[in-house]
Amino acid sequence: MTTFKELIALQFCYKDFAFEENFKKFSSLVKKTSPNSIVTAPELCLSNFCYDDMQKAVEFTKTVTPKIKELSKNRVLALTMLEKEKNSFVNRAKVFYDGEVVFWRDKYELFKFGNEDKYFKAGKKEDIKIFEIEGIKYALIICFELRFVDIWKQIQGADIILIPSLWGKSRKKHLEILGNALSLANQCFVAISNSSNEDMAKSSLISTPFGEIYKDDRKTVLKQTIDLKEIKKIRRYLNVGIK
Repeated sequence: MTTFKELIALQFCYKDFAFEENFKKFSSLVKKTSPNSIVTAPELCLSNFCYDDMQKAVEFTKTVTPKIKELSKNRVLALTMLEKEKNSFVNRAKVFYDGEVVFWRDKYELFKFGNEDKYFKAGKKEDIKIFEIEGIKYALIICFELRFVDIWKQIQGADIILIPSLWGKSRKKHLEILGNALSLANQCFVAISNSSNEDMAKSSLISTPFGEIYKDDRKTVLKQTIDLKEIKKIRRYLNVGIK
């Protein structure tokens, strides 16, 4: 069994239509992470939303997916990608591990203030669920979905919750408070990876089951050594019924 020791949130700038440049930045940062680490990248970090020509982003996603699989050798790697399902565009979260896609789902709660509902088909709520990699229970929620407490309940029991995000600067404090509250409420580790574009909040963070927060808006690679025994310890010490 692989021993995962570091939880990592990437935090960097990316642009519409600068697909190759975005991928090079993403790839470079992933390569700086340790083997056997758990890495989360910001929402749509390869393309941004690029509403003016989403098909180009879909085609680019197809070309770089084999490279992302290669990057995931000996590490867990989570991000969202612009893809197409039949005739509809979707914001699809994918979790890669050891060269394979081990989990995927489409964003369910679309951010209407950003017109996401006009361009994307929403995923299914039942697809927001716990999945396992090497005995560790994971869940993944996407940006705006963090605001919905019924989703928190749906993924109770996860050891680690990964959150790719593109969260605006004007609601910066909301992101930090909600991320920390989720780790306390669900007694688990939470890793938020947010964009550092000029209008975005940054505020990427790693929060522990005991509520300690590690964040630094100046960094592009935010990492923290984790001890999964903390999860059992807090759930035994403050038993609120989470198994």
